[in-house]
Amino acid sequence: MRSAICNRFLNFSAVSLWNSNIRKAVDQGHSHKALLLFLQMNQNGIEPNNLTFPFVAKACGKLSDLKYSQIIHTHVAKSPFQFDKYVQTALVDMYVKCNRIDYACDLFDKMPQRDIASWNAMILGFSRLGILDRALNLFNEMRFDGVQPDSVTVIALLQLGSSRNDLKLVNAVNSFGIRIGTEADVSVANTLVSAYSKCGDLGSAEKKFDGLDSGYLTVISWNSMIAGCAYIEKTFKAISFYRQMLYHGFRPDISTILNLLSSCARPEALWQGKLIHSHGIQVGCDLDITVLNTIISMYSKCGDISSARLLFDTMIDRTCVSWTCMIGGYAEKGNLDEALTLFHLMETENMKPDLVTMLHLISVCGQMGAIEIGRLIDNYAALNGFKKFVMVSNALIDMYGKCGSMRDARALFDTIYDKTIVSWTTMIAGYALNGEFDEALGIFFHMLELGLKPNHVTFLAVLQACNHAGFLERGLEFFMLMTNAYRLNPGLDHYSCIIDLFGRKGKLKEAFCLIQSMPIKPDAGIWGSLLGACKIHGNTEIGEYAAQRLFELEPWAAAPYVEIANIYASAGRWDGVAAIRTLMKGNQVTKYPGRSVVQVNGKCHTFMVEDRYHPEGLLIYESLDGLALQLKEELDSSFSQQLFYHYNEL
Repeated sequence: MRSAICNRFLNFSAVSLWNSNIRKAVDQGHSHKALLLFLQMNQNGIEPNNLTFPFVAKACGKLSDLKYSQIIHTHVAKSPFQFDKYVQTALVDMYVKCNRIDYACDLFDKMPQRDIASWNAMILGFSRLGILDRALNLFNEMRFDGVQPDSVTVIALLQLGSSRNDLKLVNAVNSFGIRIGTEADVSVANTLVSAYSKCGDLGSAEKKFDGLDSGYLTVISWNSMIAGCAYIEKTFKAISFYRQMLYHGFRPDISTILNLLSSCARPEALWQGKLIHSHGIQVGCDLDITVLNTIISMYSKCGDISSARLLFDTMIDRTCVSWTCMIGGYAEKGNLDEALTLFHLMETENMKPDLVTMLHLISVCGQMGAIEIGRLIDNYAALNGFKKFVMVSNALIDMYGKCGSMRDARALFDTIYDKTIVSWTTMIAGYALNGEFDEALGIFFHMLELGLKPNHVTFLAVLQACNHAGFLERGLEFFMLMTNAYRLNPGLDHYSCIIDLFGRKGKLKEAFCLIQSMPIKPDAGIWGSLLGACKIHGNTEIGEYAAQRLFELEPWAAAPYVEIANIYASAGRWDGVAAIRTLMKGNQVTKYPGRSVVQVNGKCHTFMVEDRYHPEGLLIYESLDGLALQLKEELDSSFSQQLFYHYNEL
């Protein structure tokens, strides 16, 4: 009797020791080590208990590895703890984090007992996937079963609202949280700050942040506020909060620096981005690979590709993300040659590209009209299993459309089994871009017949099709369909299309009245469309007004100055032309010459006006002179024939 008790105690002590080591490995982020310890535990004949399985399930969830998860599930099924609610909840959470919500649902439905953690695991799973109906149904079922929601439930629903940019849902969940007493929870408050920011309501986010007691403020609270500012590109506000954070004695962590860098990812914030980079070095974050990748991305998005490349070249350990950030930087600049060179180097170093790498390469091929290289990327994507992702197929359709090959785009579109609204919209946009109005509308109406609901981007593509075809009446019909039937609020791009249509028809007063009645403030694109129409139709009065608005919005942009100067010149108002030139000099506006890009044998060649610096310049301009002479002879011949015809008629 005493011996059995002693053995049981020794076994319990051994299991506790193994559990402690496994838990420590998981908490320190060493999930593979935790699974290895579990394997060694079994090999040593130590039976896991109901505390062991939640730890190893957590390790599998962190790795998002379905194979390991199923192995652990098999061990649980053979153990006495297969119906333990804590073990089952851990398995549900594991499958959720492996993105197998179907497996999680199956296990959850078979659970004989469920506690709040079980319900929260499922609600969190559907919230992360953005599936509103299922998440809310589970929430209602949980309350019907008499289970009281807690702060984790509220956080899950807030994350659902922010992922969908649903401000009404966020407000409703906030009210519910106040009613059940979770408003004092700092994690709920931090999530609310983030949710309001992502929904574009920075005022409510600040109000919630300011309402937090200073004793409850954490680094996470400050990070949530800084991240909110970064999300809506409020660089100076993000830096202001960061200064306050330092003033109150909080030490920044890696998340702080990452959020600040994200807020600087646009050209006008380059100087601030450099300051954050310097500060990141001072606080010791410059060796973190995630920070380095974000800095590369920040410099690329700010247009400082040379600084991004310098940092990339000095990195010792590059990940796939490092390569992808750099390739993406060149892609955004339209530098196909460098993007491809890096891609080939990436493969040489046995670094496999990921989905984002492929999307960058496809995008730059579309920008540059490089259809032959685009086809090679298409083949590469097919051979390496990327075309199973509908995002890649959609990007390829977009690329073929921009390269003018709607036949290739349609052939690929027809092979997609699970077409999304993006697939249909991309096809409509492709046909619109290539002036195939009937085909664009045909795709749109076929989509409606299948019961798919068009979104803002779909209607924008349809309006662009009407714009290219010059069909004002049809454009207005679709604009009304969007607002009245589908209850979608038009954005600046939609208004820009309608204004452009009015302009094409010479209805400048109607276009101007529409701008004046818009519920949103017109941007440079709106006024630019109107100014372009004024140039075509010679309307100086409205043109002057549009140009003045553009000077206020974008005083550094050369195009409005050139447009209004041309309008004055056409009207013979040379004093106006002189005044615009003086204004340009005063504002230090520089007009950059236009560029043409020609691709020969997979390499891009750029030419500017009066460009004589190409290594094959003599041969190129000799050929151009020959073509110009031939064209002149053909025009002279055509004119002589017309003159002879008219002479005979007389």
